[in-house]
Amino acid sequence: MNLIRNYRNWRRYRETVSELSRLSNRELNDLGINRGDIAFVARKSI
Repeated sequence: MNLIRNYRNWRRYRETVSELSRLSNRELNDLGINRGDIAFVARKSI
């Protein structure tokens, strides 16, 4: 079960990073996120 959960968490992380990376700097700023913080924010979403 841990393997499945870890895989799902990894997928959720990658999807979050991908979606946030597609946003413009202005859109990220509106959300209060810097481009350099995307990985950190994605990790917190798991």
